[in-house]
Amino acid sequence: MLARVIVRILITVVLLAPFVLHNRGDISISALDRMEAFAYDARLVLTMPQTLDDRVVIIDIDEESLMAQGQWPWGRNKLGALVNNLFDKYGVKVVGFDVVFPEPDRGSGLTVLSSLAEGSLSSDSYFIEQLPQLRESLDWDNIFADSLRDREAVMGFVFRESDETAAIGMLPPPSVLEQKNDTQVEFIEPKSFTGNYSVLQSAAPAGGFFDNPTVDSDGVYRRVPLLQKYEGDLYESLALAVTRAAAGWPEIEFVFHSGGASRSSLNLEWLNVGPYQIPVDGRSTVLVPYRGAQYSFPYVSATDIIDGTAPFYPLQGAIALVGTSAPGLLDLRVTPVGEKYNGVEVHANIVSGILDGRVKHHPHYVQGIEITLMLFCAVLITWVLARANVVTASLFTILVLVSLAATNLLIWDKANFVVPLAPVMTYVFALYMCHMIYGYLIETRGKRKLSTLFGQYVPPELVEEMDGNMGSFDMESDSREMTVLFSDVRGFTTISETLQPRELSQLMNEYLTPMTRIIHQHRGTIDKYMGDAIMAFWGAPLEDPDHARHALEAALEMQKAMQDLTVEFRERGWPEIRIGVGINSGMMRVGNMGSEFRMAYTVMGDAVNLGSRIEGLTKKYGIESAVGENTVKLVPEHAFLEIDLVRVKGKDHPVAIYEPLGPRDALASEVRSMIKQHARALKMYRSANWDGAEQALFMLHQAHPERKIFQVYLDRIAYYRTHLPAEDWDGVFTHETK
Repeated sequence: MLARVIVRILITVVLLAPFVLHNRGDISISALDRMEAFAYDARLVLTMPQTLDDRVVIIDIDEESLMAQGQWPWGRNKLGALVNNLFDKYGVKVVGFDVVFPEPDRGSGLTVLSSLAEGSLSSDSYFIEQLPQLRESLDWDNIFADSLRDREAVMGFVFRESDETAAIGMLPPPSVLEQKNDTQVEFIEPKSFTGNYSVLQSAAPAGGFFDNPTVDSDGVYRRVPLLQKYEGDLYESLALAVTRAAAGWPEIEFVFHSGGASRSSLNLEWLNVGPYQIPVDGRSTVLVPYRGAQYSFPYVSATDIIDGTAPFYPLQGAIALVGTSAPGLLDLRVTPVGEKYNGVEVHANIVSGILDGRVKHHPHYVQGIEITLMLFCAVLITWVLARANVVTASLFTILVLVSLAATNLLIWDKANFVVPLAPVMTYVFALYMCHMIYGYLIETRGKRKLSTLFGQYVPPELVEEMDGNMGSFDMESDSREMTVLFSDVRGFTTISETLQPRELSQLMNEYLTPMTRIIHQHRGTIDKYMGDAIMAFWGAPLEDPDHARHALEAALEMQKAMQDLTVEFRERGWPEIRIGVGINSGMMRVGNMGSEFRMAYTVMGDAVNLGSRIEGLTKKYGIESAVGENTVKLVPEHAFLEIDLVRVKGKDHPVAIYEPLGPRDALASEVRSMIKQHARALKMYRSANWDGAEQALFMLHQAHPERKIFQVYLDRIAYYRTHLPAEDWDGVFTHETK
């Protein structure tokens, strides 16, 4: 048993090792990553609000806009008109651009105008006079820049991980300067950037990057950094910059896992931005809080803004993000909620999630939570699977998996906390499979051995129980308190003479099968069949503290079953059969006994022999079942009728024998009265008060003529009246035959 426990513990520990190493990052199990990504997406889709958020509006450079305003890029004068109308006419709160403008506008004709002024028209006084006005009308970059100046406008730009290409354009002012950024957080550090044309960026109050270097390995946008570090300074994302602009540009504060502001800590957990507390991981990335499928935010065509024909709702007071849904402009992303998802709506979801406080929390210490869950499941599953059968183990494992999933989903939805799900569930399932395989391949051999040793003695249910308690029994000879049962068919010799051998064999099979089944149902062990007789015992090979009660209940049920068999045998033309059952409890020797030629698991001892003698007395007293006095003491909840105080053949010490009548609380009143009257009659009989005893027994015989025992005592009294017993007679009746 100990060896099996050790093996199962080793299975659990060895299986746990790769999951722990994967959790720590020492190894990478791509299958687990894929399953966790799937589990993450499933939880996200199941719990999304799926409502329209009109606080954030997408200004869409769509196909309709391209048809009306011409191909992209548009002249900056049109973009200036777009911005002016958004603020002046529609009253938006903030405008953010999911577009970068790295170069000056060369489509306005300003270059051609300058060439003409320096060339063929340099002497044309009218042209020279109109030149300043013409320059101003064609300087579309300044027109666009003027629309951005002194307004809550956020320009988009892109960081690059490689420095193979030189930086282009101009960066906005950093969100956190190098001298203020003395944390040891491992921010993402890009090598270069593509910023906006300096005239435009210098006019706008801020900028935000919209690249995402943290796209998962499957290409899905699940997380986005809010800060990146370039040349010591920190720059914010477009979504964070737009949110800060809408809140009045509060400062960015770092909060670490301890809850304080210790800037020497490595475990960044939150960014505090004015009224908003944003959960981030150690690199300042957030999980994108998708509201639903694409178009969870209002879309307004950009051309309608430029023309001034767009409705005021939902623009007034909204946060406007300028982006594109036109397929040709290639701003489509793969997300958990759609494989062709407009990139600008990713930023809209982040802004919306920050405003609502829906950003999921995924701090570094979820690794510890994951390991703790695995250890708990390891102990629980191993303990149960080592003891349960296949069905119970399977149902329990399913219950654990369902509980893990339900609890995880509840924490996700109600606490906005992301605890890894797939690794823990995979570990539980793998643990179940490995233990089941071990049980099938290894422990089944032990069960087969047990079945070989005990299958002919005990029921399969006990073999299963024995398999789970290998240390509680063995085949070696042992002395213990047990109960033995003998049953015998009355008049079997006469019955056998009236039937053909084939019919006799069939009758015995029809009799022995249900009797054996009853014994097995009551946890009994078949010792042997002796022709028409059955010998069984209780208390071995597994110890049974209720051995006497189980044996007694089996005997009562055997007698009840015989009534049904009698009817069946009569219908088949077979003789009716009756059985006598004797039960005795006491110390017995049990074990594998025999010779080198044949061994048998059996019981021996005086208590066993007495059980056989008691069964033989049932016929003499006209009762179906009899038990010894030791058994009576062990089953106080049952009622018994004392039959006699006898000295059986081969024994000098007298023993009391009893007839079992059933549970005390189920006895009829007349039976209770009979027991009391019989006890008084026996007392008078043993004191040689023949008249009193005879009168009491006669009354009992009249009331219960079906009971032979009262006539037996009446016959004895008649005998003792003419053959007085010895003066030292103790009331014991000596049986000279077995």
